[in-house]
Amino acid sequence: MNSNKNDFGTKLAYAALDEIPTPKKNAKEIVGLVKSSGRVTGYQLSDGSNISKEKGVAMAKAGEIQGVGIAHRKDSEYLKSLPDSTESNNLGNLPSISK
Repeated sequence: MNSNKNDFGTKLAYAALDEIPTPKKNAKEIVGLVKSSGRVTGYQLSDGSNISKEKGVAMAKAGEIQGVGIAHRKDSEYLKSLPDSTESNNLGNLPSISK
């Protein structure tokens, strides 16, 4: 019975995304959130680089970041984790890097 609830939640999470890019084979992962005054301003990638939110969206659209979809709030696009059975890889659960 829980699987139906989980299926609904997964469908709902996917419905909230504007775009789900197909990652390339060498796509990087987001391993941390870059924050300033408590707000996400960018992402730390698996290669150690820090990028802005805007660059992260562009890279994800180009298939250069895996495990994320594109969503928007007002006129701003941002990345969201693709739903899966692992919570530790959700963007909100990743470590924060303060700027």
